[in-house]
Amino acid sequence: MYHNYVLLCLDKRRGRRKFYTGLTEDLRQRLSQHKNKDIKTTKSFDEVRLVYCETCFNKTDARKRELQLKTGFGRGYLKRRIENYLIKSAGVV
Repeated sequence: MYHNYVLLCLDKRRGRRKFYTGLTEDLRQRLSQHKNKDIKTTKSFDEVRLVYCETCFNKTDARKRELQLKTGFGRGYLKRRIENYLIKSAGVV
């Protein structure tokens, strides 16, 4: 199975936040890599939180969905989908 995931990356010192969207076969291992600062794109952030995940059985379908989530429509969908989480947990919306 393949997992599309979204991380909320926070840099408290600089007041930055970023949503990182990725694709992996082993979600636990990939999250560990992000948290251990082994991933170039997210290593500059103080905190990395998993905020969304979807699972696909086919790699091609998962890749198409990842690309869709990275579009303006996809980012809007994600923001609406996790809005309550962001308000409660992070106060980030």
